[in-house]
Amino acid sequence: MASINLIEAFQEFKDEEKIDRPTMMKVVEDVFKTLLRKKYTSDENFDVIVNAEKGDLEIMRRRIIVEDGALMDPLSEVEYSQAIKIEPDFEVGEELYEEVDILDFGRRAILAAKQTLASRISDLKKNVLVKKYEDRIGDIINAEIYQVWKKEVLLLDEEGNELILPKSEQIPQDFFKKGETIRAVVKKVDSKNNSPVIILSRTSPDFLAKLLEIEVPEIFDGLITIKKIVREPGERAKVAVESFDDRIDPVGACVGMKGSRIHGIVRELKNENIDVINWTSNIQLLIQRSLTPSKISYMDIDSEKKHADVYMKADQVSLAIGRRGVNIKLACQLTDYDIDVFRESEAGEDEFDIDLDEFSDEIDSWVIDQLKEIGCDTARSVLALTTEELERRTDLEIKTIDHLRAVLQAEFEQD
Repeated sequence: MASINLIEAFQEFKDEEKIDRPTMMKVVEDVFKTLLRKKYTSDENFDVIVNAEKGDLEIMRRRIIVEDGALMDPLSEVEYSQAIKIEPDFEVGEELYEEVDILDFGRRAILAAKQTLASRISDLKKNVLVKKYEDRIGDIINAEIYQVWKKEVLLLDEEGNELILPKSEQIPQDFFKKGETIRAVVKKVDSKNNSPVIILSRTSPDFLAKLLEIEVPEIFDGLITIKKIVREPGERAKVAVESFDDRIDPVGACVGMKGSRIHGIVRELKNENIDVINWTSNIQLLIQRSLTPSKISYMDIDSEKKHADVYMKADQVSLAIGRRGVNIKLACQLTDYDIDVFRESEAGEDEFDIDLDEFSDEIDSWVIDQLKEIGCDTARSVLALTTEELERRTDLEIKTIDHLRAVLQAEFEQD
């Protein structure tokens, strides 16, 4: 039996459990049939027999014995005088099986076959990896951190496959150390230099959805459905849920007794605030719930333009807008409405007001930005707050606040 030491190549197949033996045999057969076509122009009269256990193979050539001088096709026929040299008992019309010595292909051809086989094995492994993770997109996996770089983290799964967690898919507060195990969701499968790249994410809404599914049995069982999730990773998230059973409070079930279910998720997400609200098709009620924890006085809704003007007391505006405007941004994403928040005019208050941007010549833009972050976008909304409250809620110094109030107050006195 001819052998070209394929044991190492076969061993690679055996180590890869997902590549079945029939596939292995087919690949080896294809590689050597290619060799046969190059040498004999056809592989129709050849059988490639692979012994996967021993790691060797043999190639048998089949030809019909014809009378001397009647040879028409040298590839499929052999003359009687040549056949009896192999076996004296042969007769005309019988089929001659003859083993082909692989060394006859030449050293260069054999080396090319080995390289082709190794390449085909590599491609098969890549396909197996791609198929495995394409089926797991949206699922949470545990992986060990192997290397931490500036722009990404390299992880290994339980089978030693390499996974990538880009910086853009990490929670800002994430800090990783080599050797620790983390959880992330499979986001997508990319290709780089003809190799599959498995991209993980900890910022995707799917990650939060899967964590909720793990912690809340009612979601896993389908009694509660997650209608929509919006996130500002590491800062805040809003989750709209709905129950198919009137006896189940979806918000209470997700939060758990004294927050027992949600606390574990908050820790996993580096103390990200999670607002769980009841989903409703009533857009006015949905906007009201989405702006939690603030309380709304009233609102004007334009359904055609998908716009809502929301009015609330002065002390609720900053809650509605949130730190760096995160709360209102998420509310807009959750409801698919553009929401503008206004301070409700109190009894006896002069309706006349001036936008802070009108003072850009006298007040630095960074100061105006600071004020907008706490929900003050007009002159009166700033003057409604005391100096002490402005100092507490912003990074402004007393001197800056006094100058600011003087500029704003002077404008109203002139008018």
